[in-house]
Amino acid sequence: MYALAMGGPADGTRWLLPEEQRAWRSYLEATKVLMDALDRQLQRDAGLPHAYYEILVRLSEAEGRALRMSELAEITLSSRSRLSHAVARLEERGWVAREECLTDRRGQIARLTDAGFAVLVGAAPGHVAAVRRLVVDVLGPRQLAALAAASDAIIGAVSTDS
Repeated sequence: MYALAMGGPADGTRWLLPEEQRAWRSYLEATKVLMDALDRQLQRDAGLPHAYYEILVRLSEAEGRALRMSELAEITLSSRSRLSHAVARLEERGWVAREECLTDRRGQIARLTDAGFAVLVGAAPGHVAAVRRLVVDVLGPRQLAALAAASDAIIGAVSTDS
């Protein structure tokens, strides 16, 4: 984008300054390589992709280990169709069961099974070790606090922009 700014038209675009460009690109690369590394670790050690792990975690934290599919899609930042496909794969493995919603005929509930909880219990230590090794332990306390603050600010900006 900097190259565009140097030769681009004067159209009022606020092009990124070199230090802004560096921060932006660094952020993009860090998030991509981190998510790829976490996905590889979970695939290797637990046989499940990060997206499935996230679903199991969210269900494990919910009251009764169950959530409406629409709520689960929202908190995992998934489209309803993508979540439905993932839950179908998890059902095939016996890790999640879908149930009808008693208060809404169109709604469905995803419930974490005991087998799914056991998979999560087995996968969690390796995942937490990877998060610690790749993020927590490489940042000092102030950097970790700054990361949390920056992440919260970005989430807030995206939330108000949507």
